[in-house]
Amino acid sequence: MSDPAARGPYRVTFVCTGNICRSPMAEHMLRKYIEDEDLDAVVDSSGTGGWHAGDPADRRTVRTLRRHGFTSDHSARKFQRGWFDDYDLVIALDAGHLRELRALARDDRDREKVRLLRSFDPTAGPDLDVPDPYYDDDEAFEHVMDLIERAVPGILDEIRSGLKDPR
Repeated sequence: MSDPAARGPYRVTFVCTGNICRSPMAEHMLRKYIEDEDLDAVVDSSGTGGWHAGDPADRRTVRTLRRHGFTSDHSARKFQRGWFDDYDLVIALDAGHLRELRALARDDRDREKVRLLRSFDPTAGPDLDVPDPYYDDDEAFEHVMDLIERAVPGILDEIRSGLKDPR
């Protein structure tokens, strides 16, 4: 059995559409919790589309994150097929992203890494999509933050469990 400490950090990425609203919000929120618990994990985010590549997070995402004490520095990027090897967990923000990511996956091992964010929330019910707040107001961004917050404990449990697994 290999030494769990030698496995390196557990790697998580969040994926939404353009990587300027939902996924960077989830990234910065989870990052704070990982740091607070001193877990050996890293988190980032990307989008299924590349039209915002290089752009900062949406100003409403930044405002919402800062209002709640989270960091917000971000540069959008597009998820690439070859990245599956770089992650232990690829978290899609809605069913459309889930389908796109699983279609992009090279094999079952890659597909098994892809999960919906709200699947980590035991109170989520049947609708596991995090709605896109892009065309809405600040209240929609607050709602997205609330949905992410509810899933964080389950994601942290998954990370803790993964850190115990020597792969």
